[in-house]
Amino acid sequence: MNWPIQIAATLIPMVMGFIWYNPKVFGKAWMAATGLTEEKAKNTNMPLVFGVSFVMALLFSFAYPFFANHWNAFQAFFRSVPEHGMGIDPTTAFGAELKGYIDGYGERYHSWTHGLAHGTIMSVVILLPVMVTNALFERKSFKYMMINWGYWAVTMTLMFMVLAQWA
Repeated sequence: MNWPIQIAATLIPMVMGFIWYNPKVFGKAWMAATGLTEEKAKNTNMPLVFGVSFVMALLFSFAYPFFANHWNAFQAFFRSVPEHGMGIDPTTAFGAELKGYIDGYGERYHSWTHGLAHGTIMSVVILLPVMVTNALFERKSFKYMMINWGYWAVTMTLMFMVLAQWA
């Protein structure tokens, strides 16, 4: 694991939040949609909010290897069955050919465009349904849904782009 890159990806939600929820961008609309007032915002324990947010962003940054790093997933071919693998022996003719294919093409998945693709797809098929469903039950507006989903779609995509390229 490349910790400097992991931490850089972890900081993306903080930077994006500063930009996205800025009053000159979506901040005023978001506050109106949530019912949050300036007074309530000032009475918040911001060190706690940012601390927990950082830990959650770090946890979120660990999603990339599981959902989008194909080379990592390909290694399951060579792990034993008890280790949740397929148990293919890389010294056999088939195993050597498969390993050569994986080694040759695995690096293709270490690019920012690969992170862009996975971040975009996952934001639509995972984040959007979850966030809209929650917001519907919370009786939140369409504007609220799109502001929050847009933030996470862009944030996750940027995180995956960084992690795919350099992690």
